[in-house]
Amino acid sequence: MTSEELRNRISEGEFLVLTSRSSGPGGQNVNKVNTRVEIHFNVSLSSGLSDSEKERVLRKLKNRINSEGELVVRSQSERTQLNNRKKAIERLFLLLAESLTERPPRKPTSPTRKSKTERLDEKKKRGNIKRMRSDDIGQNDF
Repeated sequence: MTSEELRNRISEGEFLVLTSRSSGPGGQNVNKVNTRVEIHFNVSLSSGLSDSEKERVLRKLKNRINSEGELVVRSQSERTQLNNRKKAIERLFLLLAESLTERPPRKPTSPTRKSKTERLDEKKKRGNIKRMRSDDIGQNDF
């Protein structure tokens, strides 16, 4: 699933947008204007996601979801509140899209003939080195 598909399904009315003073770039502007944007999206109450999608998002993004069940995304890298808002919303949709895409199961493979022979050759070399060491110690005893 892409972030564009999610944009069509989830309205921005489901987001709680909070602003505060940013510590990012902007000089004196930082001290006066609330440019930092924090978006809270309650996954469980979303009407744009099916129940199975909600479960998947809650499972995949459990470390980013707070105790109220809200996915929180912050942005403070831009100088304006509008740009930070756009960036945060884009990041939110990307996170949701990434968590909803199915990864194909891994197909287990067996080692190639070349890798097996290389491994065995390396073991033989290592064994020879150790054997030579033990022979050297026996000869140097006084």
